[in-house]
Amino acid sequence: MNITVNGEAQAIEPVSVQGYLEGLGIDPRRVAVELNREILPKAEYAGTLLKDGDSLEIVHFVGGG
Repeated sequence: MNITVNGEAQAIEPVSVQGYLEGLGIDPRRVAVELNREILPKAEYAGTLLKDGDSLEIVHFVGGG
C-alpha cells in the first residue's frame, strides 16, 4: 500500500502507526504524529492501522539547554 510521510511517497506493508515508527527506529515517545491532518494521541499509536492513501507527518522533539 502507499502512504505519504513528511511529503514523500512510501510503499509499506500494513502496520500500525507505532509499528511503523519502531520499524524506522523512532521512539514513539519522542515524536508527535499527524495522521491525515489531525494530531494522533500517543495512546492511539498502537491501535491505529495505516491505510492506503494515508498521510503522516512525523515531528521529532529536540532537547537542549
